[in-house]
Amino acid sequence: MPTPSLDSLPIRRLTLRDLTACADLSEDRGWPREEHKWGLLLAAGTGYGVDDPDGGLVAACVVTEYGPGDRPALAAIGMVLVAERHARRGVGRRLMRHVVAAMGTTPLTLHATPFGRPLYEQLGFKVIGRSEMLRGRFVPSGGLSEAGTRAATAEDLPAIVRFDEDVFGADRTHVVTRLPAFADQLRVAEEDGRITGYAAAWPNMDTHVVGPLIARDTGTARALLASLAARTDRPLRTDIDVRHEELLSWLKAHGLAPVARNAVMTYGITELPGDWSRRFAPVTVAAT
Repeated sequence: MPTPSLDSLPIRRLTLRDLTACADLSEDRGWPREEHKWGLLLAAGTGYGVDDPDGGLVAACVVTEYGPGDRPALAAIGMVLVAERHARRGVGRRLMRHVVAAMGTTPLTLHATPFGRPLYEQLGFKVIGRSEMLRGRFVPSGGLSEAGTRAATAEDLPAIVRFDEDVFGADRTHVVTRLPAFADQLRVAEEDGRITGYAAAWPNMDTHVVGPLIARDTGTARALLASLAARTDRPLRTDIDVRHEELLSWLKAHGLAPVARNAVMTYGITELPGDWSRRFAPVTVAAT
């Protein structure tokens, strides 16, 4: 039987049954397997993939929509991967064009590596900002305050969802309500009984990823980070909007080192909704 051409292979929806194949694809490209993260993305978002006739996946990506189901306010594209054996043959471009067409008029966003950015620019995405990935063991210092922070409870979830929507600019209930099961820690900051910020730390290989990190100001973000760091023996990893220069400097002074910078890109809008000044780090750059 002749081998089908890549152009003739159908693009299909992925489900949680494809989790291992997605992790295999990550590993094939030299990325960590990140099965825990793939599980969240495939549960909260919509996966798209191309099956390899010889087994596994040729390519995959995940789209996470935010806002009303009938008219999403925003969709984030992430985990765009093509198997090494099929790289540079146009399958990534075909998959992305399919996703853009499937999303219709919904505004899109993604975080692009320097390697992926040219493809997204060819498809009409524009750079609107940048995020910096940091990693390392957090080194506490004298006078470091966790004041006003505590572990979140089930009763906090409605208030967290409301606070998150106010800051993010779109409803993320389907992601935020998964955090208690997904993350090892979920903490809130509060003042006079009102939530002023929240943050999660979730396991990813040998690190704890801090995200989301939503807070009314930099001081509150620092307190949440310090409280998360105090309760893990793993290195931390996080992706901070580069406009938060004060928080980036503080993290670097406390042991985290820059690893990479990604371009934040959009399609169909010139700015992300919500209030960037209170949005410090995404759940993951794959889902915003």
